Amino acid sequence: MDNKPQNGMPVGQALLAAAMLLPGMGSVHAETPPERGSIGVKYLYYKEDQPGLDRVRVHAPAVSVLAPIAGEWTVAASATVDDVSGASPRYHTAVSGASHMDDLRKAGDVTVTRYLPRGTVSVSAAYSTEHDYVSRALSLQTSLASEDKNTTWNFGLGGSDDSINPVNHIVQDAGRQTVSVLAGVTRVLTPVDIGQLTLTHTQGHGYYSDPYKLADNRPDSRRQDTALLQWNHRFVEMRATSRLSYRYYRDSYGISAHTLAAEWVQGLGEGWTVTPAVRLYTQRAADFYFDPVYDSQLGAPFPPGYVFGSSQASSADQRLSGFGALTLGVKLAKQLNRDWAVDFKVERYEQRGAWRLFGNGSQGLAPMRAVSLQLGVTRQW
Repeated sequence: MDNKPQNGMPVGQALLAAAMLLPGMGSVHAETPPERGSIGVKYLYYKEDQPGLDRVRVHAPAVSVLAPIAGEWTVAASATVDDVSGASPRYHTAVSGASHMDDLRKAGDVTVTRYLPRGTVSVSAAYSTEHDYVSRALSLQTSLASEDKNTTWNFGLGGSDDSINPVNHIVQDAGRQTVSVLAGVTRVLTPVDIGQLTLTHTQGHGYYSDPYKLADNRPDSRRQDTALLQWNHRFVEMRATSRLSYRYYRDSYGISAHTLAAEWVQGLGEGWTVTPAVRLYTQRAADFYFDPVYDSQLGAPFPPGYVFGSSQASSADQRLSGFGALTLGVKLAKQLNRDWAVDFKVERYEQRGAWRLFGNGSQGLAPMRAVSLQLGVTRQW
């Protein structure tokens, strides 16, 4: 779960962010316009738990549409509704006395793309809302290919504006604004190899704390940098493709993270494709994160010498701790005919403090596990 929420946003909002390369930025488009339109329907089930306790469950149906226009334009749009429920942890992880949480998130986005002889220009807008959180995002993306079409440069600029109004009224009409820039290059290395390097930088300011956790006081600004390296290789005789990627992340909180991922796309004949995948993740804790320290009088975990109301940055959020994680998954897809396709994907995720690489993980935290199931149907016209 390389896109794991680390800024205290609700789970539904985190799921939206996980589907995007940057806030307000979608994936880079192909250089040629699609000849056919498509409509897809997907359903996602996500369940997160710890030993002896269910934490979060998400049911998320979604629909997406892609329509080519006049051979040079496309309009793409998607909408999703996330029904989120479960335990709402007050400190590090969910406990038996945690309050129950229910939320319904509605989100949508639209992208208009103009295809040029050697590139594309895209404008995107996204909007999501839940009972205590509203997010709006805009982005501009462009790509430019070399004359031989072997190299493509990609650039993007995006911004988001979020409003936070928690039901406990810890803050009212709090805001958070971010600006993101992207630069990347895609290169055809050989007839069967393609590589891509993408760099992103995000600068944000505003309210980053989690209003539903005690002793959670985060800085009001955050810088984030990511470098993503990808390499795809086609095994022609085996009718297979390997997809390898490495992602490095760091931010002004002091978090640094490494993600190594691998997929093997295997054609089975008669329209069947199976894709097993593995992803390794390791993260250094935020500078202001503290491990569980249970006070004999307060009966709750606080850092030594903690004073309520202090302006000093501190957080007990497990997502800011030092840990390692492993994700295993497999996707099965079937092209039924020229127009219809179906797919099913299952993933299993687990994180532990002891699994952190390049240093010691955070202590005293229960392992966290998650499973996700996704079913999709696509119709082309």
